[in-house]
Amino acid sequence: MGPKRAMTERPRRILVVDDNVDVAELTGELLSQIGHEVRIAHDGAAALAQLSSFDAEVVLLDLGLPVMDGYELARRIRASTTSHPFLVAVTGERDHARIAGAGFDAHLVKPVSIDNLLRVVDGVPS
Repeated sequence: MGPKRAMTERPRRILVVDDNVDVAELTGELLSQIGHEVRIAHDGAAALAQLSSFDAEVVLLDLGLPVMDGYELARRIRASTTSHPFLVAVTGERDHARIAGAGFDAHLVKPVSIDNLLRVVDGVPS
């Protein structure tokens, strides 16, 4: 996994949503190791179920999910939650206008570097 990272100064509650199990688990492990509380979901229905019991501050959301894509999931999260988590689109797509229009707060292009991921998570407003 590379060099040990310093513990974060601002631990967050983060939901990682990706249908690629390896990517989701690796991302979750990295974020957990530096002090964040992490939950993982592999599809839209599981993500919504997680959010009903886990007050995520940040949602890292792959757009290419099966059944319910990330755009639809983002709309449902915005419509159904009162906490308004910081939504980060994680995708190979570069359609910034469409991503912003779907209610995302930030966009990371795959493959995501660890530094970019941590920069976005660390920059989430309190």
